[in-house]
Amino acid sequence: MKNILITGGAGFIGSHLVRLMVNKYPEYRIVNLDKLTYAGNLANLKDVENKPNYVFVKADICDFERIREIFSDYQIDGVIHLAAESHVDRSIRDPFSFAQTNVMGTLSLLQAAKLAWDGNFDDKLFYHVSTDEVYGSLQSDGGFFLETTKYDPHSPYSASKASSDHFVRAFHDTYGMPVKISNCSNNYGTYQFPEKLIPLFINNIRHNKPLPVYGKGENVRDWLFVEDHARAIDLIFHKGKVGDTYNIGGFNEWKNIDLIKVMIKVTDRLLGRPEGSSEKLITYVTDRAGHDLRYAIDSTKLHKELGWEPSLQFEEGIEKTVKWYLDNQDWLDNVTSGEYMNYYKEMYNQ
Repeated sequence: MKNILITGGAGFIGSHLVRLMVNKYPEYRIVNLDKLTYAGNLANLKDVENKPNYVFVKADICDFERIREIFSDYQIDGVIHLAAESHVDRSIRDPFSFAQTNVMGTLSLLQAAKLAWDGNFDDKLFYHVSTDEVYGSLQSDGGFFLETTKYDPHSPYSASKASSDHFVRAFHDTYGMPVKISNCSNNYGTYQFPEKLIPLFINNIRHNKPLPVYGKGENVRDWLFVEDHARAIDLIFHKGKVGDTYNIGGFNEWKNIDLIKVMIKVTDRLLGRPEGSSEKLITYVTDRAGHDLRYAIDSTKLHKELGWEPSLQFEEGIEKTVKWYLDNQDWLDNVTSGEYMNYYKEMYNQ
């Protein structure tokens, strides 16, 4: 049995990956490590929590001695590291916590893995999941991020992720640790904490609340359906080349304002309102400091080497996503009210 440690497995992307791995690989033991900060929600994993090959461990990746214990207790063979502070606005307000979690937390995991594996790296792997934001910004009229694109982070969040990427590569170059890195574009889909654009706006449309749009809404993002991202991680983990980086994108660029208008039409229709009637809720606000103009990922390497490609067109993905949030309004209400945290406080006596 392989023992795979997935960090941040109660979060948005992490919960989708945990579900995939638990169901697809019954011969693996999947150890889900999560600190259960505001973005961690075990309700995301109700359908697998009683599976015999699933274990949940509440821990902080910055707690080095605890991480060492987990490597020893569960005889960890592989790590898929997703735990991170990820919201750019929060990083602007509190850069210290992003440096602590994203940089020092990653270093804690790397050092614990190095000591646990003690130079015997056969069938071992440290897979670090990162972001396209480390590459900086593209012009509006063309060009794509490649795996060879020079790093140029502009926010405290992207700077912290860039630093963690460099530490992962340093452990490969210095100690020979087998590593892989992937850099993904913006994810969307089910179970996303509603501070992020798509679930936030769906929830605000529900309640006829303002839809805040930075600047003129001209910033461009490439959108990746989260289940497609989980499939890509699975492929890279099992078949990607050790020491390599893989970009994961949706081939799906949208200006923020155009995406918002599509989302409004879908949400209005599913709520039984005239399509587009909620556009009156759009409120333009002062642009975010250091707001990158455009991100766009070239996933050609991933497609050519491993055969991955997105499974959904955006219109199909956004329809599926909006429908899920509207069908699971109790989940949305529990998260936005903070009620979901009380369950964990009782469970873990906090």
